[in-house]
Amino acid sequence: MFDRPQRGEKAILVHLTITHFHDQASVAEFGELARSAGAHIIAHVGGSRSTPDSATFVGSGKLEEIHELVKAHDVEVVLFNHTLTPGQERNIEKALECRVLDRTGLILDIFAQRARSFEGKLQVELAQLQHLSTRLVRGWTHLERQRGGIGLRGPGETQLETDRRLLGERIKYIQKRLEKVSQQRELSRKARQKAELPIVSLVGYTNAGKSTLFNRLTHSAVYVADQLFATLDATSRRIILSNKMQLVLIDTVGFIQQLPHDLVAAFRATLEETKQADLLLHVVDATDPERLQKITQVNQVLKEIGAHDVPQVLIYNKIDGLKDETAHLEHDESGKIHRVWLSAVTGAGLNLLNQTLMTRLYEQQLQIWVRLPLHSQITRAKLFELAVVLQEQFAENGDSLLEIQIQSRDFSQLQKMESELHIISP
Repeated sequence: MFDRPQRGEKAILVHLTITHFHDQASVAEFGELARSAGAHIIAHVGGSRSTPDSATFVGSGKLEEIHELVKAHDVEVVLFNHTLTPGQERNIEKALECRVLDRTGLILDIFAQRARSFEGKLQVELAQLQHLSTRLVRGWTHLERQRGGIGLRGPGETQLETDRRLLGERIKYIQKRLEKVSQQRELSRKARQKAELPIVSLVGYTNAGKSTLFNRLTHSAVYVADQLFATLDATSRRIILSNKMQLVLIDTVGFIQQLPHDLVAAFRATLEETKQADLLLHVVDATDPERLQKITQVNQVLKEIGAHDVPQVLIYNKIDGLKDETAHLEHDESGKIHRVWLSAVTGAGLNLLNQTLMTRLYEQQLQIWVRLPLHSQITRAKLFELAVVLQEQFAENGDSLLEIQIQSRDFSQLQKMESELHIISP
């Protein structure tokens, strides 16, 4: 076996049209993925086949064409915009004498570069190891048989078997650590539920502008870049709307077509935040001509993780890049707001998003004045703990006069707990 380089800089991109439809958007997106990984693209190699070659995917003639480009430009890595089998990957590497990565391997590499949090790094490593476990063949050709000889006598376990055993142990270890992290995340989720704060999750295709919008709404400094998968780690912040109501906003990893199943499984704990949300803000790049297809791709992933039933509002972002487009709202047949056109960069339309959040989250809310006797301090404390008190005044006898905004079902429960809780006129 040849020595694999540690990392690739100069890269050749390979995309074959397997069907009669040539997916130009997929080719362009693959180029963005390669650049996001830090690759310097030397050439694009295209072609068409009715079916992939079982041994090398591209066939002998195309493989020779790629090999000549590799030698001519001293290319270090060849990237395929397809999913390769372990056997195809090994055969292509042997023929080209350089490193080969398929689409899944490239996305995993990007995720490894972007992960910042402890949980994110564990999730990426788990996905990488699960992907690698299918490719542990011929990596140790010189030791792959149990045989005698000086330095090769042992307990009967081949190097390949040792690698697989160690890999399996590491995967189990990471899964246990992720279970603990998931339990901690569940405790945080229960604490938010106890405080009865609505949870809003930002979802959308990668590079749609979710983190920019998140920073605008929360006045945070989450990393933002014009590249795919700039954000991997879920971040949550509490924000206050103009009507003084509070909610928790969560920024999540972006989706992409053909998202590797290993990644979906590894990030399942993080994606649980999306499943448990009260409302999804589906951020869409309004300047993208393929936006409808990408909306469909995101909805497919949401269905896969069980979040397709969560109420959703489409946020058409980046209207500053459209000619003669202004911030506005669109309503569905029932009169509910289901699209908001805005720009997270300029701030245009953020007031409309604020209005949308108040309307969609608090449709069943009561905004009323209540009177509490002086001795009902437990109920008073409960109202402040729920963060539903807008203002407080005091009567001459010491009773508390509170203006509250609260879900009607929660108010009914409070009335059962405190019989002397009465609605009054301000």
